[in-house]
Amino acid sequence: MSKTLNRPIRVLVAKVGLDGHDRGAKVIATSLRDAGMEVIYTGLRQTPEMVVNTALQEDVDAIGISILSGAHMTVFPKIIHFMKEKQMDDVLLTGGGIIPEADRAKLSAIGVGELFPPGTTMASITEYIKNWVTENRNF
Repeated sequence: MSKTLNRPIRVLVAKVGLDGHDRGAKVIATSLRDAGMEVIYTGLRQTPEMVVNTALQEDVDAIGISILSGAHMTVFPKIIHFMKEKQMDDVLLTGGGIIPEADRAKLSAIGVGELFPPGTTMASITEYIKNWVTENRNF
């Protein structure tokens, strides 16, 4: 039996910490919206706890973190911690930015989804989120 989505995919896009470059996050948010997803953009200077609380309140399927500050090995584990604390095991944590391959592997090992480097096509990101949600959403 094939799973079908009974409501649009909801994605939270966030910038965590002091990383003030948000052009990429806005491009991603717009592209996901254009692909039919509902997008909540939190804006700049969010804390990991703020991101998770907003994701919980907005009942999102996925959290996308845009990070260029080099703080990915701090930010993603903290978000995973708060997600586990709130039993959000049916929410995808994904993101993109400047993240070395070795760090992507370490983050994947703790439960972070695909992390997209600069130059990734919007179609690849959209397809990944749609496929993950279709397979993992609690219907």
